[in-house]
Amino acid sequence: MLKELVRDVPDFPQKGIIFKDITPLFRNPESLKEIVNKISDHYAENNIDLVVGAEARGFLIGPAIATNLNAGFVPIRKPGKLPCETATMTYQLEYGTDTLEIHKDAITPGDRVLMVDDLLATGGTMAASCDLVESLGGKIVGCAFIIELDFLNGKNKLNSYDIFSLIHY
Repeated sequence: MLKELVRDVPDFPQKGIIFKDITPLFRNPESLKEIVNKISDHYAENNIDLVVGAEARGFLIGPAIATNLNAGFVPIRKPGKLPCETATMTYQLEYGTDTLEIHKDAITPGDRVLMVDDLLATGGTMAASCDLVESLGGKIVGCAFIIELDFLNGKNKLNSYDIFSLIHY
């Protein structure tokens, strides 16, 4: 049911890209529950301390998954959005570069962390997010996605982690 609700948007955010729009998944209460529950169930026995979600779509599912896992939630944001001292990482996107930040006090060394985002494409955003968490002493338990674009081989940048994706293209 999930894959049927994903909408393709051609030439967004630039010509030649086919954007996978997940907003119809969130509009439907059953698919939203399925996303949150399947990811939560996959990691239920892993003693997760924190769920970390990258801006912005990682924010949409991260807190619900964290609640299911009895864990906290930590956002990774674009520069200038967090009010306290941050750790920063600049990385390559499939169509440019970007920078992410996390509060330096958001992760306690040894925290068991589940990383979540909507899409695994080339792996750049998640790899940078994992590097940020590990630089603060977090232990990555896994990386969960709603969608994985298998043909872009993003898993290769994350090969030391458990990868769990609900929909594959």
